[in-house]
Amino acid sequence: MNNFTQRAISSVVYALSVIVLIVFSDGCYASLFDTVLAAVMLGAVYEFHHLTGSSRFNTVLSMLTTLFLYISVVSWTPGGPFYTCLYANYVKDLFFILAVCMLMVGWIAQLWLKRPNPIQEWGNNLISIVMVAVPFMLMTRILAMNKWLLLALFVIIWLNDAGAYIIGSLTAKLPRGNHKMFPRVSPAKSWEGLFGGVVLALLTGYIFALYVPDYPVWQWLIMALLIAVFGNLGDLMESLLKRTVGVKDSGRFLPGHGGVLDRFDSLLLATPVIYLLFTFN
Repeated sequence: MNNFTQRAISSVVYALSVIVLIVFSDGCYASLFDTVLAAVMLGAVYEFHHLTGSSRFNTVLSMLTTLFLYISVVSWTPGGPFYTCLYANYVKDLFFILAVCMLMVGWIAQLWLKRPNPIQEWGNNLISIVMVAVPFMLMTRILAMNKWLLLALFVIIWLNDAGAYIIGSLTAKLPRGNHKMFPRVSPAKSWEGLFGGVVLALLTGYIFALYVPDYPVWQWLIMALLIAVFGNLGDLMESLLKRTVGVKDSGRFLPGHGGVLDRFDSLLLATPVIYLLFTFN
């Protein structure tokens, strides 16, 4: 099987899995969505620590911290597996306290671990929570608002990437080529590609507005524009991380596509922005 076929099959399986999990996330299937999302989140946190050279102790502690915080968030999210539980508030508080305790243990433990750069360990711990884990937690909140919002977030990201790739590839063949955005970080990304991605993202947002009239058209279009812009920024941030440590892929999550961070990098900034857009509407 050549690389193109492998990438194509992986993309289809990945996309169908995401769509099915979101569309059928109601009722008893909510627990399945939360469980799969937790596993993916932990995989992303692990990859981040692996890339940044964290100690095994710090990696495990960060994964526990994010897992406890995730359970706390899910327990007060409508539709979540713990939301209707009689002791939901106790579950939320208990796991939030455990997450804080794990975070403090990770910081204090550096006094004994004698790592050459404890500040880096502290920084890796915090960044893995704020930049990597929190966006996954916010996906559960967006799902609780409206599952079509979360589906749109993924679909617009995908089509934005497709539009950027198609237009970027076409303009690269022109006599004067295209204009690179950040060549030292991602040589393939161009301003022309960004424009192509934005156009396709806006078109996708308009189509969602026609079939999901829960929100006005202007809000769907703003959502699409923000996803296109911040999705590209998230992608560039992860590329900068990989360039810094000298690796091509963050892991082997999907054959031909790299690791979890490679697949979800565009969502790291887009998800919090969309959550804020619809929370403070």
